[in-house]
Amino acid sequence: MSRFARKQDEGVEQRVTSLELYYDLVFVFAVTQVSHLLLDDVSWRGAARASLVLLVVWWAWNYTTWVTNELDLGSTIVRLVLIVLMLLSLLMAVAIPDAFGERALLFAGAYVAIQVGRHAFLAFATADRGSLERSRAVRILTWFAVAGVFWIAGALVDGWLRPALWLLALAIDYAAPSVLYWLPGLPRLTHQTWEVESHHFAERFELFVIIALGESIVLTGAVTADLDLDLATLTAFAVAFASSAALWWLYFDFVARIAGRRLELAEETTRLARDGYTYLHAVIVAGVIASAVGNDLVIAHATDELPTAELAVVVGGPALYLLGHVLFRLRMAGSLSWKRLLGAAGCLAVAAVGAFAPALVVAVLLVAVLATVIGAERAAARHRRERGDPSPLERIEARA
Repeated sequence: MSRFARKQDEGVEQRVTSLELYYDLVFVFAVTQVSHLLLDDVSWRGAARASLVLLVVWWAWNYTTWVTNELDLGSTIVRLVLIVLMLLSLLMAVAIPDAFGERALLFAGAYVAIQVGRHAFLAFATADRGSLERSRAVRILTWFAVAGVFWIAGALVDGWLRPALWLLALAIDYAAPSVLYWLPGLPRLTHQTWEVESHHFAERFELFVIIALGESIVLTGAVTADLDLDLATLTAFAVAFASSAALWWLYFDFVARIAGRRLELAEETTRLARDGYTYLHAVIVAGVIASAVGNDLVIAHATDELPTAELAVVVGGPALYLLGHVLFRLRMAGSLSWKRLLGAAGCLAVAAVGAFAPALVVAVLLVAVLATVIGAERAAARHRRERGDPSPLERIEARA
């Protein structure tokens, strides 16, 4: 048992603490920085760089969330560690605009310090020698240390070698959970090695979706405030807000509740938490960020036809978001959401209109697609109730 293990009372669900909410504030800024990185370079290169940076930001936040799911945040030591991680995360976020330039070492160094420092604390300050807690923390620390070599090496070189080394480091980081931190010569770990308090865990990831949606509101407001408020701009602003509201509705009306309950009732909670939340929520968050950037492009160029790259961001954001939902449901419930899959295809089809229509028309059509998905799902739920059929939530509980 960890020296700083979170105290769990029988039958009492863990709640998100004010310290965790305070910690998340850093990532509001980090997500904003990722959005600006893409907004400043709307190209395939810009999208690739923004994607890499987002995956780094996500991985730093995600691992801390796993850790705080287990640790007692009332402990002074744990609080101080989390505050230090906040500072390092803030430094990493500050470096994002020039992460591939002069601030590469600050960006990579802060990220490595977050990952290595956090798990060094877990391995040597919280767990006893020979304990399972120390064994698993040391394994994770080893993987982070190996990846860290390539992160730092990438920061110290120029040209194509930097992204090449960073992609290798990112591959190591993201592969580690899928192989349960295997190390040669050591016994394999199982998913039962970790315990997840499902309610707290799901709530933390739901809050990150809120962070991303909140950042989209801030970015939309900031872009609009700098423009002349003519009819086209105000209309585009209203459509952008409607788009953000639709993204919120799509996640929190069905997905969050059903997935959270599925996680709570699952036999292999850790495996499901890893696949559905650690990995697949990165796709959902990326869709929110791309949608936010697309909204801002529409507001800034409401009456213009968008270039191909910018049009791809505008339609690709909501399509990626819906696709993330499809994959999430497939993993969590084992079923395919045809309505959301068709919605993603519909968003991509709107690109054909963008070849001759102004950006505002494209944005209106995208909101119409999202609204159609919402309407179709609510109509299906109403018909299900009228027939007396069980809801998806009731089916999950019946199988438990």
